[in-house]
Amino acid sequence: MKRVAAVDLGASSGRVMRANVGPGRLELTELHRFWNGPVRVHGTLHWDILHLYRSMLDGLHLAGPLDGIGIDSWAVDYGLLADDGQLLANPVHYRDTRTDSVMERVLEKVPAADLYAVTGLQQLPFNTIYQLAAERRVLDAASSLVMIPDLLAYWLTGEIGVERTNASTTQLFDVRSREWSDELISRVGLPRRIFPQLREPGDVIGTVLPDETGLAGGTPVIAVGSHDTASSVVAVPAADERFAYISSGTWSLVGLELDQPVLSDEARAANFTNEGGVDGRIRFLRNVMGLWILQECQRVWGDDDLPALLRAAADAPSFTALIDPDAPEFLAPGNMPRRIDEHCRKAGQEPPTSRAAAVRCILESLALAYRRTLRTAQTIADREVDVLHVIGGGSQNELLCQLTADACGLPVLAGPVEASALGNVLVQARALGEPLPDLAAMRALVRSTHPLRRYDPQGKPADWDAAESQVFGTR
Repeated sequence: MKRVAAVDLGASSGRVMRANVGPGRLELTELHRFWNGPVRVHGTLHWDILHLYRSMLDGLHLAGPLDGIGIDSWAVDYGLLADDGQLLANPVHYRDTRTDSVMERVLEKVPAADLYAVTGLQQLPFNTIYQLAAERRVLDAASSLVMIPDLLAYWLTGEIGVERTNASTTQLFDVRSREWSDELISRVGLPRRIFPQLREPGDVIGTVLPDETGLAGGTPVIAVGSHDTASSVVAVPAADERFAYISSGTWSLVGLELDQPVLSDEARAANFTNEGGVDGRIRFLRNVMGLWILQECQRVWGDDDLPALLRAAADAPSFTALIDPDAPEFLAPGNMPRRIDEHCRKAGQEPPTSRAAAVRCILESLALAYRRTLRTAQTIADREVDVLHVIGGGSQNELLCQLTADACGLPVLAGPVEASALGNVLVQARALGEPLPDLAAMRALVRSTHPLRRYDPQGKPADWDAAESQVFGTR
C-alpha cells in the first residue's frame, strides 16, 4: 500500500488529495481545497502563484507521512527563473490580452503548416509560444522556463526541469521526437537556453527540502502527467480502446487516445491538437469552451445555487436559443449573460428570457460542440467509438451528461469526478513499485473502485441535426 498526495490545480480551484493505493484499493481523501483565479494588476491578468504555493503547503502539512507527492495543473502558463533561481515575475494568466495579435506576427515567421507539422498542436492565441513572443524583453533576464507544476516542484525540491505532457502544450515541442524543437525555438527568435531538460511521468524529480517547506525531508516529488488532462485521461475507466472522452470542467477537452499523432492537413484545418499523454500516448483532441461560460454567468448573476439553476434548465424548452461556445467573445472574463444576448441577436435569434433559458442555451450549445468535435475526430483519426466517458467536475452535471448522450448518439459513462487526482496518484504508485504495469491496469483499478453513472441517448437525432445546422451550418 502506497500513501501519496496529489496536488491538483484547476483554472478555478486547487486541491490537495491524499490517496491510499494498493491491490484492489484506490482511495482519495480531500485534505484542502482552495480558490484559484486571476488577479488583475495595472491592466495585466496574473495567477496568484504564491497563494497557490502556500495553499499547497497547507494541504501537504495535513497529509502526514507520505511515500510521494505529485503535482498537475492547467497547461500553457509558466514562470521564468533568473540565474539565481528567483522567479522574475508573477506568471501571467492565459486569458490576459497581451497575446492579442501576437499569433499573426509569429505566423509571418513560421507558417501555420510548419508549426503543425512539428507540434501537431491546435492554434490557440494563448499557447506558450505566443505568450513568450509577447514578452521578449523579459526573456533577456531569464535562465529557465518552467511550467506551473514544474515551478511548484522546483520550490519543493530545488530541481529544475519540465515534464513532457505539459511541454507538449507549448507549441515548441516536437510531438514525434518528444523533445524541444530547436528549429521552432530558433525561428521564433526565442533563447534556447531557457528550455530545460525534459522529464517523463514517473521520474523522481527530487526530494522535499525540509527547511524551505516545513515538510518531512526525504519525501520524493514524482513527475506525473503534469498537464491535468494528461492525468485525467489516465483515469478514464475504459475497458478497451474504442472510447472517446470529455475532460469536463472550466474547459472541455474532447477527443481520443491514439498511439501516434495525426499530422494531416485535415487535422490541422479542423484545429485538432496532438498532446502528449502518459506512456507515450497521444491525446488527439480539441479544446472546446466548457463550463466557464456558465461559471461567469453565475458570477454576474450572483447566484451560486447551481443545482437549482440546473433543475430549472431541465424544465426549460429545448433549442430556443443556441450559441457557438467557442466564439472569441466568450473567452475573456466579463458580462457573459450580455455577451450571450448579443451573440444570439447577431445570429437572428431571440436571446434567452430567463436564467433557466440561458443555462439551457449554454448546455445544449456545449453538447452540440461536443457532438461536432467528436464526429470530426473519429473521421480524421479513422477510429470507431462505442462509448463516451465524461470525467472531471462536469461529470456531476446530470443535465449536461444527458444532453451530451442525446447529441452524440452514444452512451455516456460519467465519472470519476476527481479524474486528474486519480491519474496523478496512479502514476506515482507505479513509480513507487505498485503492480500497475500499464494504462489498462490503472483503468481497471479505477473501474473496480469508483462507481459510474450511465446515460443512454434519448430524443430525436433529427432535432440535434437541425440544431447543429443552425449553429455551425451544414457539414
